[in-house]
Amino acid sequence: MNAPTHAIVTAADHGAIRCYDPATRELLGVIPVDGPADVQRAIDRARQAQVGWRETSFALRRRVLRRVAAAILAGIDDLVELIVRDSGKTRENALMGEIWTVLEKLRWTAAHGEEHLRPEPVSSGLLVHKRARLEYHPLGVIGAIVPWNYPFQNIMNPLIPALMAGNGFVVKPSEWVAWSARRFVQLVRDALQAEGQSPELVQVVQGYGETGQALIAGGIDSLVFIGSVKNGQRVLEAAARTITPVVLELGGKDPFIVCDDADLPAAAHAAMSGCFISAGQNCVASERLLVFDAVYDDFERKVGALVGRLHQGEPRGGAVVDVGAIVTPMQLEIVERLVSRAVEQGARVIAGGKRVLDERGDYFAPTVLADVTPQMDIMQEETFGPVMLLCRVRDE
Repeated sequence: MNAPTHAIVTAADHGAIRCYDPATRELLGVIPVDGPADVQRAIDRARQAQVGWRETSFALRRRVLRRVAAAILAGIDDLVELIVRDSGKTRENALMGEIWTVLEKLRWTAAHGEEHLRPEPVSSGLLVHKRARLEYHPLGVIGAIVPWNYPFQNIMNPLIPALMAGNGFVVKPSEWVAWSARRFVQLVRDALQAEGQSPELVQVVQGYGETGQALIAGGIDSLVFIGSVKNGQRVLEAAARTITPVVLELGGKDPFIVCDDADLPAAAHAAMSGCFISAGQNCVASERLLVFDAVYDDFERKVGALVGRLHQGEPRGGAVVDVGAIVTPMQLEIVERLVSRAVEQGARVIAGGKRVLDERGDYFAPTVLADVTPQMDIMQEETFGPVMLLCRVRDE
């Protein structure tokens, strides 16, 4: 049975998040919303557990990280299934874009984290009779507000260094991927408990904007935010009221440049990866392709032919799928609006250009737009969808 287009209840409902698979619109579950009091309790629990954790050895912290890695490897198929169902992305992207990258971060942090956190001797400058060193101390409780495009990696990416540095951690994932978040966090809680440490060190709070605001205002010691520029500005304004340090990873309009001496087949495949991995819902996506005039027409033909052969559909169907679904109905509307406006402003559609499989889920066809100019809206706003923009340039 198809769910409504807007799959999750609005913030006005406050009580619950109805979670759907964007590839099928199948109801996955209903997650309770955490109000301000719930968020404060989560922060307090993490802070209490951090008192003991900050005194632990690097050896113990390494053991916890390695237990997490072992649990990921042991349950890899189930984790891929969770990621795919909550985000609509392909199994390959879930495995290589999320599981593999998290395992690599766990491996590197366990192997090298201590050497970057040990005290370092530094110059005492003019005070030649003194010795000086730089010491790193845990901050306390780290908060994180993370988006929906990489439901597993976005949680684990800030969590891993937070633990290695002796901190507690409270994460507020996007409401659009609330269904899988608690199970991802439980991997770390189980590893902590297996090493005789309090699982309360790591907390997850679920909800909408009010929940995120409560986390920012709840007395955390630092905040990581991943998302749009507009929302990043709001987060920074809220954090400034309590002078909470913030790390922002925001969107952009990354260029991909094809010079006249490029290996065009290689460039075409690299551009495909940059534009269509994770259906373009990627903070390092190739958002605008600047192609030298001398090779523009040939490059356009090559990518047009490649994109025309891509398969799109439900990632769990058993068939080979190159491009999955768009995670949120709101993002689907943004992509559709920007592409339609670009065509109105003079862009040519080489491939795609519209919604597809609407009877099944939330999909936008892999799209190539040619003759795009810097004045078009789509060249100024982040698309965050499976859209390749070809802009002809004369030279460097």
